[in-house]
Amino acid sequence: MNLAPDLFSSAWHVFAIACGIGVGAWVVLTAPWRRLLDGHQFNALLGAAVILTLLWSLNAGVRPGLNLHLVGAMATCLIFGPQLALVVLALALAGITFNGSTEWAAYPLNLLVMAIVPLAVSTLYFRIVERWLPKHFFVYVFVNAFIGAALVVIVQGVVASLMLVAAGAYPADLLLSEYLPFFLLLGFSEAWLTGMALTVLVIYCPEWVATFDDRSYLLNK
Repeated sequence: MNLAPDLFSSAWHVFAIACGIGVGAWVVLTAPWRRLLDGHQFNALLGAAVILTLLWSLNAGVRPGLNLHLVGAMATCLIFGPQLALVVLALALAGITFNGSTEWAAYPLNLLVMAIVPLAVSTLYFRIVERWLPKHFFVYVFVNAFIGAALVVIVQGVVASLMLVAAGAYPADLLLSEYLPFFLLLGFSEAWLTGMALTVLVIYCPEWVATFDDRSYLLNK
């Protein structure tokens, strides 16, 4: 999404910084850091950050601050859990900021829109599915990974658009006609890639996926 810092007032920047500090403290206190003692898990986390950095560097711009690119929030949430997924997305955002795709002044705002919000939606969606639907392999892949990924991207686009309208950066009618419709196409791409990646991982490397348990999703199914 790569929001531009000059589109938002100082109050928005302060709000984003406060959210980042609060969520960062939660991650530090609750993340399963012991998982990273396993070299495979640590390498997977760094590899995911590099892959997302490359994907986020490939974006299409409609207007200043209205960039479109894949997010990967649902995939990282399912693979690493919400806390470590936030670390992955924060590293990816730092990567595209270093390469000049966005500005450091906008890092807190972009972290809020590109990491915190989509991961919050991903976590909530996964918990609802876990609570109300049977634990089955196809439910995990199609409902959690495929449908969930598309939903997260669309919600992210709506939240970002509401922020831009509330900040007075762009009028609502412009966003409705020239920006939000593209999130439907982006959602399909995100769903396809996330579903494919999770299918491969849960088949060949299920121990790498924090939210997947063979005994729950495959045993006696």
